[in-house]
Amino acid sequence: MSSPQVGVRKRQPNGKKVGADADAPVLNVDVSEKIEQVKQAGKEVVQRDWDYKLALTIITVLAFVTRFWGISHPNQVVFDEVHFGKFASYYLQRTYFFDVHPPFGKLLFAFAGWLVGYDGSFLFENIGDSYITNKVPYVAYRSMPALMGSLTVTTVFWIMWESGYSLPACIVAASIVLFDNAHIGQTRLILLDATLVLFMALSVLSYIRFYKLRHEPFTRKWWKWLLLTGINMSSVISTKYVGAFTFFSIGVPVAIDLWDLLDIKRKQGPLSLPDFGKHLAARVIGLIVVPFLMYLFWFQVHFAILSRSGPGDDFMTPEFQETLSDNLMTQQAVGIDYFDNIAMRHKETKVYLHSHVDHYPLRYEDGRISSQGQQVTGYPHNDTNNLWQVVPSQALEGLGHPVKNGDTVRFRHLVTDTWLLTHDVASPSMPTNQEFTTVPGEDANGARFNDTLFELRIENGKPGQQFKTLASHFKLVHVPTKVALWTTHTIAPLPEWGFKQAEINGNKNLVQGSNIWYVEEVPGLAEDSPRLVKEERKTKSMPFLKKYFELQRAMFYHNNALTSSHPYASFPIQWPFLLRGVSFWTENETRQQIYFLGNPVGWWFASSILAVFAGILLADQVSVRRGVDALDKRTRSRLYNSTGFFFLIWAAHYAPFFIMGRQLFLHHYLPAHLASALVAGALVEFVFNIEPPELANFTEAQLLEAKKGSTKTQAQQSDERLRSKPIRERIAGQSLLATWAAAVVIVAVLIWGFIFFAPLTYGKPGLSVEQVNSRKWLNYDLHFAK
Repeated sequence: MSSPQVGVRKRQPNGKKVGADADAPVLNVDVSEKIEQVKQAGKEVVQRDWDYKLALTIITVLAFVTRFWGISHPNQVVFDEVHFGKFASYYLQRTYFFDVHPPFGKLLFAFAGWLVGYDGSFLFENIGDSYITNKVPYVAYRSMPALMGSLTVTTVFWIMWESGYSLPACIVAASIVLFDNAHIGQTRLILLDATLVLFMALSVLSYIRFYKLRHEPFTRKWWKWLLLTGINMSSVISTKYVGAFTFFSIGVPVAIDLWDLLDIKRKQGPLSLPDFGKHLAARVIGLIVVPFLMYLFWFQVHFAILSRSGPGDDFMTPEFQETLSDNLMTQQAVGIDYFDNIAMRHKETKVYLHSHVDHYPLRYEDGRISSQGQQVTGYPHNDTNNLWQVVPSQALEGLGHPVKNGDTVRFRHLVTDTWLLTHDVASPSMPTNQEFTTVPGEDANGARFNDTLFELRIENGKPGQQFKTLASHFKLVHVPTKVALWTTHTIAPLPEWGFKQAEINGNKNLVQGSNIWYVEEVPGLAEDSPRLVKEERKTKSMPFLKKYFELQRAMFYHNNALTSSHPYASFPIQWPFLLRGVSFWTENETRQQIYFLGNPVGWWFASSILAVFAGILLADQVSVRRGVDALDKRTRSRLYNSTGFFFLIWAAHYAPFFIMGRQLFLHHYLPAHLASALVAGALVEFVFNIEPPELANFTEAQLLEAKKGSTKTQAQQSDERLRSKPIRERIAGQSLLATWAAAVVIVAVLIWGFIFFAPLTYGKPGLSVEQVNSRKWLNYDLHFAK
């Protein structure tokens, strides 16, 4: 690796610097002439930049070619197209659905379908379903992410260009993304990641443009790039919540910049507190307020379009469902009276409250003792053992008395003629929760009467509100002990003695949403019952923010609940090394398959560069500690601030996944991989090219000796003026042969890796067993056609 200057300067106790070249012979060179030559060369580069523009054009064309080539293959539903294609169809049908991701990316797919006049009749039910048979404009859908994926490559080049890197560095960074099979594969299908990655890259680009205008605050361009940064960041988080990592990536340098502005000793002069307040307010508006309002806007569009009842109804409260037209809950809700037989169902897990004649064992596996009472469990299927009679806690005359919110009620199990209760006995698997069981009538109506009392609490219900099927989501709270009837996905099913059914117990945390149940039906009502007469009901309205917060809670809850295993799930530690991919689609007859996998050459190169960068920083810090200046001030500043910023982006988009408990896949690494490409491009320039040779041959002492007749201060000022120039001007007079040679080798190897794995990216041509085996570099679980 080259260094910024020939000699290494070392600090001496007296503050002077000496180096290997301090005593070198004085060269007979006119320093002023050299400086002027470098300045003139820099001006010419800035004036033309034609080489950057030409390279950008070629890379953009290649990006479109690699993303759009063969985009109509396969003409079948592939992997997660079953989800996002379906969501686009729901938008076009205006049918309400639920998803854990924000709406922006899905709205773009719906917009693409709307542009070509599609009605959304195909619902993408199964992987492998034919697009041709069902007349789906799938090429239009796929063109949206392909367009974004192409523009992402352009943006990567532009980021490097705006950051002042040499042309070879820009090409290397862009080529790592351009020829990456994972980026290509993910942007050729109806998936959200193309939108996420593009706007993440645009956020970085717009912030760099804004930062370059930091000495021209509050100008029109300054405001433009500040607001564009906020809009782009909002687009990221409006696509997936991992966009919060982009906010952190930009937020850190913004906070550092504000801290520098507060410094009374800053080079540009101190800011008054009112002026600093203006800077702070501008950034709050541009990077927080505007993005949040834009984020809310997409939810408003989401609610405005999805006005009809659909598969997402069950995730929402009855109040929310009443805002949807054709809602079954609204149409089929029946009032519940005392002595009705009802089937209660858990909202989250969909299991019925169930009991049977079998009892809890005397002793559990961990040695704890049970009551040996009759089992009360959660059963997923409709069954007569799910029926309970609602009984009042006090005697009532006659029938027809409605059950109301806040009533104290009791429940009799019809089949076994026993009564529901809970008591101070630990549940089978959770010592902190209470056991639910049933007891015979003589006990329930005698000594254990109080243990059978439950308060009915309808969610968001008014006092005295009638209890209804479907429409009344409720919590059943035990009166003596104040625990709620509860189960959840995360609790293990009961052992064999409980027939692998769900455990039901008493939860002391009454505010949890997993305490909520609803009554599915009242079987046995007479056909002429007045309760079955339905009144025509109008669709109700609900404040936007109330709908928004309800949906947000549901999205966060269900996103965190995605903890089940998946055959192609992976761990974050595997991603930088590309240890496994994901099988997207296979066709045995043609031996064709799409296997989501990055370009191993590019991934391993970028990952190794990250380690090199960390090593360089460590070595530099050790050198500084030992009083050795291995880098000049300008180079060190660039390494830490520019390349360090790219490294921060990588870390911010990678490290948080280690603390996530949900399902994770290789595509979650794509934003971090893009950041690693930026680091790789910057390090290529650092290693092969740092200082112009005209400047590298001179230390301060030599400049003083060579510039005879000038003072030391004048020579140093000339040196400082040259060092303060932008990097492209500083390298204008330098030979980039070494950098170009490295770039050519890197790009050539990237192209080879891309072509070698292309059949797995594009799904054609089909591969023989031998060809598949040759691509199993790290024992990838590729599909072998029979």
